[in-house]
Amino acid sequence: MSTFDPTFRIVALVPAAGIGARAVGTAVDHTPKQYRMIAGQPMLKHAVRALLADPRVEQVQVITAPHDNVAQEVLSDLPRTICCAVGGAQRSDTVLNGLEQAGLAETDWVLVHDAARPGLPREALTRLIDACLENGVGGLLAMPVADTIKYADQAGCVSRTVDRAQLWVAQTPQMFRAGLLIAALRQAKISGQALTDEAQAMESAGHQPLLIPGSGRNAKVTWPDDFEWVGSWL
Repeated sequence: MSTFDPTFRIVALVPAAGIGARAVGTAVDHTPKQYRMIAGQPMLKHAVRALLADPRVEQVQVITAPHDNVAQEVLSDLPRTICCAVGGAQRSDTVLNGLEQAGLAETDWVLVHDAARPGLPREALTRLIDACLENGVGGLLAMPVADTIKYADQAGCVSRTVDRAQLWVAQTPQMFRAGLLIAALRQAKISGQALTDEAQAMESAGHQPLLIPGSGRNAKVTWPDDFEWVGSWL
């Protein structure tokens, strides 16, 4: 483990302002997916607890939609955790709003983690933090693509098979210097760029985030069936 330097802070942000429409599917229960139960606990609570496993994470800030009081109730018994109801229309808006109110110095570090990744192993989190502290810019957990990838044409037929040798599937947390990430997100917003993760904003700003091996247990709960299989081993 890297030697910890107390001159900067490490804070985690969990954007939790969405409803997870794909995970709801056709179910009658339209509870936002971060509050759906997995292994006896709301999924959000599992995700936050996973971040708290590394004592170097000073605080976890959960960014919720305005007027959302559920997160505060769900997480009230967890240490080093606060809820901020400043979520935006898109994930990138939620993350930027959270960063702008977090009171971080430019050289502080921020970990952004999906509420829908409840199975983050402690050893994967440790790998990420150690690697990023050595790098200076930051990086993300990711997994090399194992399956054969097909590229589809507009008719839904295979156009070609994609070489997977250098392909990785992004995970979270994604860890970056706070000042660099805020600047990258602001620039992406000004340019109207649609972002799917924080690393994409950093790439657009000219940075090259590290790829740190993640874990299969850090899978994202996306579809209705995912709740059952993730819950089976969580």
